[in-house]
Amino acid sequence: MAKKATAAKKTLVVEQIGSPIRRPEVQRKTLIGLGLNKMHKTRELEDTPAVRGMIAKVSHLVRVVEEK
Repeated sequence: MAKKATAAKKTLVVEQIGSPIRRPEVQRKTLIGLGLNKMHKTRELEDTPAVRGMIAKVSHLVRVVEEK
């Protein structure tokens, strides 16, 4: 018998607040991995350790707007 997922998955709303211009290629690719590529664009992402790590790598370029 499989367990039913009754709890809703937590999500984060992330907004890009910094430009990737003159940033290392790794930071540009991290923004693209998060689904961000333009200033003030927001994305709703699943709250996982991988996403948290990506946000930490580019914390100076993004802002966590809301945690659901």
